[in-house]
Amino acid sequence: MITVTDYAKKQALRLMEDEGKDGYFIRVGVQGGGCSGLMYQLTFDNEDKAGDSSFEDNGVKVVVDNKSYLYLIGTTLDFSGGLNGKGFVFVNPNADRTCGCGESFSV
Repeated sequence: MITVTDYAKKQALRLMEDEGKDGYFIRVGVQGGGCSGLMYQLTFDNEDKAGDSSFEDNGVKVVVDNKSYLYLIGTTLDFSGGLNGKGFVFVNPNADRTCGCGESFSV
């Protein structure tokens, strides 16, 4: 399962509303790339696909494909509005190494 903090929930709902994406959910995933080997993906989607795992945390629906889920089990989705950048942040206990910007990782 992926945990969604209150701040991430607030920001996701605000962004979906601003973009007119009523009825959408958060889709997270992992793809090859970045300086550490794997990169996080986060989009808003409204269509479940074959091979997806779907769950709800903190009142937010999160969907992840089964391959990515293996890398993301136990991850917390947060949001940072600090001086070093603004955006969604993945706190992944499975990551052995992350890059300086926090957008890629390795296991």
